[in-house]
Amino acid sequence: LKQGAVIASDETGLRVAKKNTWLWVFHDGPTAVFLANQSRAKAVVEDFLGDWRPDYWISDRYGGQAGWAQKGHQYCLAHLIRDTRYQMEAGDTIIAPAFLGLLKRACAIGRRRGELDEAQLKAHRVKLVGRLSRILTRTPDSDAGRKMIKIINKTRRHLFVFITNRALSATNNGSERALRPCAVYRKITNGFRSEWAASLYANTRSVIETGRRRSVRAIDAIRLTLSGNPIPGLA
Repeated sequence: LKQGAVIASDETGLRVAKKNTWLWVFHDGPTAVFLANQSRAKAVVEDFLGDWRPDYWISDRYGGQAGWAQKGHQYCLAHLIRDTRYQMEAGDTIIAPAFLGLLKRACAIGRRRGELDEAQLKAHRVKLVGRLSRILTRTPDSDAGRKMIKIINKTRRHLFVFITNRALSATNNGSERALRPCAVYRKITNGFRSEWAASLYANTRSVIETGRRRSVRAIDAIRLTLSGNPIPGLA
């Protein structure tokens, strides 16, 4: 995982010995690593990375996952779209609707990147940034609108990193999909009785998810790992 230039991450709740803990996922392309930890703090990411830092990071807006990339951090636009809709429901009719349209436009451009060359992508990014600046000149007439302005100002430099970087996605859906089986497992079993069991589960999920991404059956990925052999990469 640390041989690449991008890391995406997320975390979900985990029950261990009747206590609330966390299951983290760090992934990119054909590799995924899960970690069970009692903390949701930045120290978890720091311990995982050591002295190494990726060029780019994809995550939601949680502060524990921010500040690790050397070149750029892409915030999940799906989360921002959800939060923007919430502000619209809270009464913002000036800022949030315009911002929602901008986010949807950015996602649409991201889906079309295969049809666009580098110059076109740069032009689209300039237009998106200009449109965002015009939104910020509007005057909100509600608390929800003022809160929306604060959200935009805090996130604006992390909104369109993916437009000109094809290795990045507009959303953190890859992390959500990786954690979905873990969330289902938690609901069915209500967690683990001991920390070693949670750690074993995280290790097993790392092997199975990495195998899935490399088109290797779960049982074969487990057998390779237990025999000390790496899971083969995609041809």
